[in-house]
Amino acid sequence: MLASEESIAVGEWYQPNSSRSIPARLREDGDGLAVAAGDSILAMAVWEKIEVSPRVGSIPRRLTFPDGSVFETRDNDGIDVWLRQHKGVRTGFIHGLEAFRPRLVAFAVAVILFAGLIYRFAVPALVEVAVLVTPSFVPEMIGSGVLASLDRTVLSPSHLPEEKKQAIEAGFERLAAVSEGGKGGYKLEFRDGGPIGPNAFALPDGSLIVTDDLVKLADGDQEMVLSVLGHEIGHVEHQHSLRQLYRSAGIVGLTLLIAGDVGSAVQDILTQGGAILALSYSRDAEAEADRRSVEIMRAAGYDATALARFFTRLEAVTGDHSETSMLSTHPGTPARRQDVIDYAHELESRTPAK
Repeated sequence: MLASEESIAVGEWYQPNSSRSIPARLREDGDGLAVAAGDSILAMAVWEKIEVSPRVGSIPRRLTFPDGSVFETRDNDGIDVWLRQHKGVRTGFIHGLEAFRPRLVAFAVAVILFAGLIYRFAVPALVEVAVLVTPSFVPEMIGSGVLASLDRTVLSPSHLPEEKKQAIEAGFERLAAVSEGGKGGYKLEFRDGGPIGPNAFALPDGSLIVTDDLVKLADGDQEMVLSVLGHEIGHVEHQHSLRQLYRSAGIVGLTLLIAGDVGSAVQDILTQGGAILALSYSRDAEAEADRRSVEIMRAAGYDATALARFFTRLEAVTGDHSETSMLSTHPGTPARRQDVIDYAHELESRTPAK
């Protein structure tokens, strides 16, 4: 007869080297424990000889007896109570971390900080390495793929008159001729921008897309349109598009690393969204492209400050009178306009008087 009829826990008992289980109860037996099924004792030993697995969440506990038999139970609380009363043993370290919420908060903060360090330092470094080792055919593949994706989603065929397109193309050839890529390095595409409105953007392969709305915004000022195209040529020369695409891919990868398996639908959204977001640039990249537009326009014999007129028109239409835009990484329209004028004057002052 057992010294105590009160059960510590209920579970399954496994014979040594066997997967066949028997429903059983764990009871105290003097200075030890016994596993019983009905009136039969299946295993017993003093508690010093019994190995108790640590608690990890809701994973069943295993008590291994000297004869190799195992008692397994999901009643973790019952086992913990007995251990505290008789052995002074606290619950497992992992379970303690799970149960103590402040530690979880600290762990979450550590993960966020680690991800932030990767985003701030590792991703930019990897982007630069990727740009350096990218074969020439990769920008062409990326450019055609992004344009095809945009044509399926937000862009549509241009409705500009052919004579207007030809006039812009003739001016664009003059810009391309004085740029690093030359006339053969760029391809001008006209599109109806639809929801994206007056805009122009460059793809890694040298394709430059200008929307009908931007041409209409210029209201006949062709140099204004050309100054924007000079700005986009600057993005291509400095490989800003390629850098942003790689950066976007790195951010998507970092998100999936932290979030785990988010499903194919979410992955598609992240990938497609990343491709579109890659068409936006940082403050430094925008300023660099603005200055390059001034240089190219001046070299092609156009008004070097035409881009400033574009910003003035854009400011009047959008009402952006702030020194910085809503996104702090992008300079506001007034600030960019003044920077263009200042840089044009700086270049003029460098030119020796004839």
